[in-house]
This record gives sequence, structure tokens and C-alpha cells, in this order.
Amino acid sequence: MALAIATGVLAGLIAPEALASLATLEVSRINLPIAVLIWFMILPMMMQIEWSAVRSVGRQPKGLMLTLLINWLIKPFSMLAVGIFFFEYVFVDWVEPASAESYLAGMILLGVAPCTAMVFVWSQLVRGDPNYTLVQVTINDLILIVAFAPIAGLLLGISDIPVPWDTLALSTLLYVVLPLLAGMGLRRWLLQHGEQRLNATIASMRPLSIGSLLITVTLLFGFQAKTMIDAPEVVVIIAIPLLVQTYGIFFLAWFLAARLSLPPTIAGPACLIGTSNFFELAVAVAIALFGLHSGAALATVVGVLVEVPVMLSLVWWVNRFQTRRASTVSRTS
Repeated sequence: MALAIATGVLAGLIAPEALASLATLEVSRINLPIAVLIWFMILPMMMQIEWSAVRSVGRQPKGLMLTLLINWLIKPFSMLAVGIFFFEYVFVDWVEPASAESYLAGMILLGVAPCTAMVFVWSQLVRGDPNYTLVQVTINDLILIVAFAPIAGLLLGISDIPVPWDTLALSTLLYVVLPLLAGMGLRRWLLQHGEQRLNATIASMRPLSIGSLLITVTLLFGFQAKTMIDAPEVVVIIAIPLLVQTYGIFFLAWFLAARLSLPPTIAGPACLIGTSNFFELAVAVAIALFGLHSGAALATVVGVLVEVPVMLSLVWWVNRFQTRRASTVSRTS
């Protein structure tokens, strides 16, 4: 990931004309290269959605309740509150009002997009229950279909940011609904040839998915390279509220998980799912709504820059806590 970021910035400085030509490949304000890459990224994940897993959610509802509470009732609104606090009060003398509004829009889109594909990585790193993680992701994706556009529009409206509803609806259709339907269709067709065929196909697509993610990150940082080099302080100004939001929402989720007495295999993934963002969706929608070189798009790209090291630090913290807890239990037993 770090190499992709560095490559993107370098490419943006060395070959800005080539990246500018890619930036102009749009249809209805949807950037086609980014759209194709995002499809390659998320399609394998959508193919893993298993309806039978959804039906079993009632066996351990507390973990799912925590994830849904954080993702849909707390996180989008806390992101708005944190953004307003920093850009309208703390940084008011350093950021122009128009820029502050644009950065806030990008933060809102990050807050309304709960993580999907990377969830499986975080869950695996904290030794989470893979089947329960699949349930959490599945339910989140189903809610995402109907809730992303209304909540994003509501919060952007509260912030007095103009909302092009047609573009927001098109983005939701393109990046959420259609990939989900395509994944479900492919899953059903492959299962006709056996579960082994499905698993083999998903496994064969993972390198393409990871490659698409790295190329997307390279392009995004290439598009924003000039801004990042010319005004690095802007990156810092955007990163600070994102750091406060990310760590704050995680430790709130961790506190609630402890109150609910969730087992470690569910508590860790549930807290990380509620903390991480579906930054691919947020970036794509920010580009569609506000433009490739907008402050909103820059804020979502900074979200990528912030999220990976922060999530890895939280993975380390969860594992360290669980190790200490297990050691304490073994000494007292």
C-alpha cells in the first residue's frame, strides 16, 4: 500500500498529462477507470455473501447489534460532528470556508460508507469468527443499498452542502446495488457446479481484487499529487479529525462490546468493522458528486492514507489486549 501511494504521487509529478487524460474519461460524472477498478475490487467480496448465514444471525445477535449501532446510528453523525468542530471552529482561521465545506463533504461520505472487503482482512488478523464476520458484512451491505444515499444526502444537507441527488443515486446503483446483484448471480451460477468451484473462483479473483485496489490507490494519489506536494499542511489538517474520529469510534465500540460481554472472536471484528470505512465507495462517490480534484475527493483519499496504519495499530491493540487477558485468566485459574 505504501509503495502504491508513493508510486501514485511520483506519477502525478512526473506524468501529470497522462493522469489528466485518465481523469477526463467520465460518463455522467462517473470516472470510468475508477469505476472499473472498484468493480474488480468488490465483486469477489459480494460473491461471498451467503443468505443462509443471514438466517442464522439470531443465534448471537449482540455482535450484530453493536455493528449496526456503530455503523448506522453513531458513526455517520459523529463524523459530521467531528468535521464541523474542526473545520468550523478549530481550523477556521487556516481553511477557507469553501474548502472547509468540501473537506467536510468528503468526511461525511467516509462516515456513511461502512467497510466491506477489508473487514475480512481485519477479522483474520484478530482471529475473529469468519462466519460471523460474513454475517456482519452481509447485513451491512444489504442496509447499504437503501441507507447510503438517504443518510449521505441528509448529512450533506444539514451541512448546507448542495446534493446532486441524481448523481448520488446513480453512484449508489453503480457501486452498491449492481455489484451486489452481480455477485449474487455469479455465486448462484457457480454453486450449480459445486461449492468447490465457487471457492476456487473467488480465490482466483483475489489477486485481481488486490491488484485493482493498489492501482486505484496509485491513481487516486496521482490525481491529488500536486495538492499534496504543494500544500502538505492540508493533508495534515484533514488527517487530524479523521484520526480523532477513527480512534474515538473504535474505543466507544470496544467499551460497548465489553458491556455486552461479547466473546473475543466477535468483539474484535465487530469493533474493527464499525471503525473501518468503505473508502473505495466514498472516493468514487466524492469524485462523481464533486469532481476528481475537489476537496471532497482529497479528503476521501486522505482517508485511505490514514485508515491503513490506524487499523493496523488497532489490530495490534486488540491482539495485545486479548493476549494479556488470556494470560491473566491462565494465572488465576
